[in-house]
Amino acid sequence: MKNIVGKHIKEVREKAGITQEQLAIRLEMAGWHVDRFLVSKIERGERQVLDTEVKLIAKVLKVSVANLFGQDE
Repeated sequence: MKNIVGKHIKEVREKAGITQEQLAIRLEMAGWHVDRFLVSKIERGERQVLDTEVKLIAKVLKVSVANLFGQDE
């Protein structure tokens, strides 16, 4: 089963002008051991994302969790 947040994470990340590597570094600094390859898998929908991970990604990208689910604010 694919995740539904991956494409939205990619959109937000690209809009913010940061690379997958930079996102991975920010997530590492926030306490989640992740690398660019895992970020890539998430964005392609190949890896499931836990609710706590979605919350951390949203915090690092400075958007709401709803935004990562494609809901406009």
